[in-house]
Amino acid sequence: MAMFEIEDEWHAEWIGRYATRGEAHDALRKLASLPWDELPNACPCKSSQTCGRRYHLIEFDTSADPWQRLEDEPVLDVSAAGTDWLTALPLA
Repeated sequence: MAMFEIEDEWHAEWIGRYATRGEAHDALRKLASLPWDELPNACPCKSSQTCGRRYHLIEFDTSADPWQRLEDEPVLDVSAAGTDWLTALPLA
């Protein structure tokens, strides 16, 4: 069985856990639509004006114990400079 998680690689923060890739894609689209300086996009560090978030989509095999990481893909950057998709998502 697969499980999908979104992680902010630059701050080592887990953002959410999803049962399907489609649910994770929807969550990433929502993150991209939110302002960079508002939660959950606002960075926890003091240098938020010059920092940002790099969201990864990680797929786990949950039938393994411990879970096995199957895929780890950088998908979205959000910062004061703008929003950059690093990977094209399927149309919603």
